[in-house]
Amino acid sequence: MLKGEEVLKLIPQRPPVVMVDALYSVTVDSAETGLDIDPSCIFCRNGKLSEPGIVEHAAQSAAVFADYDSYVKGIPPRLGFIAELKNLEIALLPDAGKSLRTSLSLLGTAMGMSLMKVEVRCGDDVVAEGQMKIFIKE
Repeated sequence: MLKGEEVLKLIPQRPPVVMVDALYSVTVDSAETGLDIDPSCIFCRNGKLSEPGIVEHAAQSAAVFADYDSYVKGIPPRLGFIAELKNLEIALLPDAGKSLRTSLSLLGTAMGMSLMKVEVRCGDDVVAEGQMKIFIKE
């Protein structure tokens, strides 16, 4: 759907902290994003994407999903914040040079916050899964 420079229109982050480089699909209650892990990424350590990098990727993926309507309306991306991580389990650290594919499912919204189920995969392997609550600043 969207790749590279087009994705930058969906998030306020700029290099070197951009952790989403593809939006594969989006519906009212779900989305799928991706990231090709660049070995020079500031979140890579010893040839692997670190835990903070995985969390940042998940957070930016959630922000892309939550703010997609603004993008469609031509509104610049809004700042988002992680309000809560719940039951987030990181199963493995993916190798630099590999690709992530992340599925997000909206569980609910209230008072400017969105609760989502997040699953990050690298090929057939589950990298991380859990719930993330994000707040998008108006």
